[in-house]
Amino acid sequence: MKLTAGKQQILYLVILLIATVVFWNTLLVYPIKLFVVMLHEMSHGLMAMLFGGEIIEIHIDRRIGGYCMYTMRPSFWGSFMTSSAGYLGSLFWGSLILILAVKSVKDKYITLVIGILLLILSYFVLQSGVWFGTLMTAGLGVLMLISFRFFGPLFHDLWLKFIGIICCAYVILDIKGDLIDNSKIGSDADKIAEITGLPSVFVGVIWLLIALITLFFVLRYIYRHSKIAFSR
Repeated sequence: MKLTAGKQQILYLVILLIATVVFWNTLLVYPIKLFVVMLHEMSHGLMAMLFGGEIIEIHIDRRIGGYCMYTMRPSFWGSFMTSSAGYLGSLFWGSLILILAVKSVKDKYITLVIGILLLILSYFVLQSGVWFGTLMTAGLGVLMLISFRFFGPLFHDLWLKFIGIICCAYVILDIKGDLIDNSKIGSDADKIAEITGLPSVFVGVIWLLIALITLFFVLRYIYRHSKIAFSR
């Protein structure tokens, strides 16, 4: 029986997700985990800028961690939204990459945009003085540009789906691990709990539900609006 376009796309994503789980602790997935951290910290910085602040530096370390240092006028909503922006941003960017990879027939240009953004981001990582994070951020950006120039449509389609599904999966695992299993460690949930007066575990559960619901609607959208096509 021939699969519909939607079923084919979901099947591809399931296969990529299984492959991600199998190779989760290998060098194959390690750079993409760092990519998610980059998105996470970038999202903190962008939200701070929306509330009138500015990014000072972004730190990315080899243990798949990081932080964003920024200045911002103190306010409840500014602090709340900026603290929430890491997980929300990672989930948003991952979902956006997935949807665009499925809908677009010009995937190589999405790769190009991501590469340019990573090169811009590497400037702020450089301000931290940590060469590992700077080299990884700029290196991923350069690899994106190289793949834009030399690789074909099928590669870009699979590559974007690969990093998109990892972003979404990693955010969910990160929320569970940092915000529920290990609360009171200075995570974003702890900051939100301090701002709102709610227990950090409760905040973690809410964010986990938001992430799962978001992923469900993203996959449903992909299932209903998929078209199998490649173009140079």
